[in-house]
Amino acid sequence: MAFRDPAADELPRYPLIIGETREEKGSGAAMPHVYPGTGKVTREIAMANADDVDRAVAAARAALPAWKAMPGDKRRNLFFKLAEMFEARSAEFAPSLIAENGSISMAAPYMGYDAAQKFRYFGGWCDKIHGRTVPMWGAPAHDYVSYEPYGVLGIIVPWNGPLFAATMVMAPALAAGNCVVLKSPDLAPYSAMKLVEMIQEAGFPAGVVNLVTGAADVGEAMVAHPGVDKIEFIGSGATAKKVLTNAAQTLKPVGLELGGKSAVIVFDDADLMNAAKRGLSGAVSANGQGCVNGTRLLVQRGVYDQYLQTLAAMAGHINVGDPYDPQTTLGPVISQTALDRILGMVGRGVSDGGRIIAGGERLGGDHANGFFLPVTVLADVRNDCEIAQNEVFGPVLVVTPFDTEEEAIQLANGTDYGLGAYVHTKDLRRAHYVTSQLQAGMIHVNGAGEAMQPNCPFGGYKRSGHGRLGGVEGLQEFLQPKNVWINLSAPEA
Repeated sequence: MAFRDPAADELPRYPLIIGETREEKGSGAAMPHVYPGTGKVTREIAMANADDVDRAVAAARAALPAWKAMPGDKRRNLFFKLAEMFEARSAEFAPSLIAENGSISMAAPYMGYDAAQKFRYFGGWCDKIHGRTVPMWGAPAHDYVSYEPYGVLGIIVPWNGPLFAATMVMAPALAAGNCVVLKSPDLAPYSAMKLVEMIQEAGFPAGVVNLVTGAADVGEAMVAHPGVDKIEFIGSGATAKKVLTNAAQTLKPVGLELGGKSAVIVFDDADLMNAAKRGLSGAVSANGQGCVNGTRLLVQRGVYDQYLQTLAAMAGHINVGDPYDPQTTLGPVISQTALDRILGMVGRGVSDGGRIIAGGERLGGDHANGFFLPVTVLADVRNDCEIAQNEVFGPVLVVTPFDTEEEAIQLANGTDYGLGAYVHTKDLRRAHYVTSQLQAGMIHVNGAGEAMQPNCPFGGYKRSGHGRLGGVEGLQEFLQPKNVWINLSAPEA
């Protein structure tokens, strides 16, 4: 069976969108984009460079006064119009989503719906941002707090979910009155390009949202630029360190949503079929390349063997194949480099005592030209070894037994990360107690990440970052409080 390649005429053409202009070439080097499903080049893209970043920032700064001053109801109406467009035209995102990183076709329609919900939710906030008064002590005075946008926001999103990440940041940032320069990732450029095209078509003023597509040098230019007032970075911890070092030169604030090694705790009273199905989703969602995926399964010893059998059987039924095929449930990883790295971690996990009970080898045959790995499960993994402590970012699960509630909590908290966690139990007391002890920013009980709604705050503890996206907390990330004190004392005689 031959796998389909992306059609070039279905993909966006403009790696730069600055002000009113759409540009087919940036001023930087041309880079080939490789489709992970077949290993073939979709298009050579002339990337942006620092000069293009400078133009994009200038366009955003020029648009800022009018956008900031626009009445909330008018901004709200633009958001709602854009949301309607996302819903009506969600299918238009599918070619970009599949081509850029091998996302499966069955998930593509959801991404347009998700984007619509983000802009609907934060559109509702546009006319509800207001200040407060503060009672004063001592002499008579009137004191109030107003909330204002930062100004120009630089947004850097990762290749594993550019559309999801970009809308997660842009919706609250724009609702708060900021203008935006978005960097689309070189490895997965297309869905962000399509997003900004659609924002233009919705009637957002020129310069409010600008796009530069590029690699690390473009991100570095954005972070260093004196005209960028705040950076929002979504990506790896290693890159985040460079971002923070660079941002320190201009003392600009940085919001970080970074990696995870999210624990899935399965107690012996859990619905094992449900817990196995949802545990398996950590290897399947985003082709196993999601930052909040539950990939570290901690299972109580009384049901450990039964759970492993169920998990292995389910893993064998996951359909790995052509991302364009609507029957496919697991697509490729992003690149040959990523596949080699993942297989290296799996091999070292076996050397550290892990036991492969599903997958473990690259797929050949019809899959040979793409970067395909089946769901891979390692059992009996020690919590202190590399594959249990570090993100694999591929369709790989590790399973570790535990005996007591306290041991489960200790194991779950025993990493540098704290983005997500998942608990499976029928005991309400246990659910409340365990979640209160877990060091993670998002915890789902008897779930697997399906409740990431735009009205819920999302973000991490520890090395998973700081700041929140989503909910009123996410809106506040992009507003600065200003305090004004007015003396009301009577004039002296």
